[in-house]
Amino acid sequence: MSSDRHVRTGYVVKVYPRFSETFVVTEIMAREAAGEDLAIYATRPTTDARFHPQIAQVQAPVTHLIRPARASQLFSSFLDTHAALPHGADRLTELMPLIERCDVNDVANALELTRLVLLDGIDHLHAHFANAAARVAAIAAHLTGITWSVTTHAKDLFHESVDESLLEQLLTRADTVVTISDFNRRHLLRRFPGITDHVALVRNGIDLTRFPYHAPRPVIDELRVLAVGRIVEKKGFDVLVEATRQLRDAGTPLSVKIAGDGELAPDLRAQVTEAGLEDVVELLGPRSQAEVTELLQWADVMAAPCVVGRDGNADGLPTVLLEAMAMGVLAVSTSVTGIPEAVHPAEGDDPATGLLLEPGNVEDLASALGEVASHSFPREEMARSARYLIERDYDTRRQSRRLAEATTPATNQEVAA
Repeated sequence: MSSDRHVRTGYVVKVYPRFSETFVVTEIMAREAAGEDLAIYATRPTTDARFHPQIAQVQAPVTHLIRPARASQLFSSFLDTHAALPHGADRLTELMPLIERCDVNDVANALELTRLVLLDGIDHLHAHFANAAARVAAIAAHLTGITWSVTTHAKDLFHESVDESLLEQLLTRADTVVTISDFNRRHLLRRFPGITDHVALVRNGIDLTRFPYHAPRPVIDELRVLAVGRIVEKKGFDVLVEATRQLRDAGTPLSVKIAGDGELAPDLRAQVTEAGLEDVVELLGPRSQAEVTELLQWADVMAAPCVVGRDGNADGLPTVLLEAMAMGVLAVSTSVTGIPEAVHPAEGDDPATGLLLEPGNVEDLASALGEVASHSFPREEMARSARYLIERDYDTRRQSRRLAEATTPATNQEVAA
């Protein structure tokens, strides 16, 4: 690696761009703003119909890795790798314990990425999620002899479909394993103590300039409740609808907007209809970041009633919850994975940053929303405390710098300065 230039980092993701993964784009933009040289490699094209406008601000070139249509093309990729790398065959042999557990498409993508790493002058690969992206990055990094890292999140750790043996191989092989919460860090160290020496905590950040703080207004006519996310089991939106029914029946005036789409959207809409809440709960469908920001300006409270799904899937920490807290919108959420690190009651010298509930408890959620609607609730104190915590722990500029420092190859650290 040349010492007279910055490290060039290749981001490896499963899908790019992805409407629901705004944190990846935010992180890339922050690293580019700090002067880092990045490239993006996706293992498959997006199927999303909508895109956030921030995508256009990313300067890094984007390459969608090729998947061979025939076995002969995969064989040609092996030959090309062998020709490009003097010890390519030996390194492939060393990787067999990993390769034999990978999908053939992962191997094909990895061989294509190997060629591009050499062609594009990539010094380090960073994957988001310990899934296909990490498998591809691990193989390409080993073949080319460069370093690689992975940010782990939630579904790639907690879902019942996770292959524990494959996950351990990936995390052990990585030069750095990044976790987005201390909960995840402790979880991984319990499961895989062999990775203790190369785990780093780097929280997902938000661009604070896009989410200015406004002191919360008093609740006058009705409590305005916002929920945002994919309509899937782990988001707990069915719990919110039932809590809304209880509040409505108890005479509490409120308006609830749920932004997002997903496999359970028809079920949620049927629940709203069956409860007679069509005039209270509005299902908005997917919304862009700009539209979500407008909704946050409308809202009194952000409800994130997350639960652990029957398949083990759970939220890491919804980005929109951080955005709400940054803007002065009160947060009501649950004690799932890393959420209590952002939303918590008063603890010693630390003031409360939101209301934290047990997951799946309808009565507790209804009670918490009713509490927030009260004129005596300390809205401004809690909102200010939440904003301070976001500035301290979730500023994307600071977290992206931490990521660069944790993952940049030790032979050239000027990019992390």
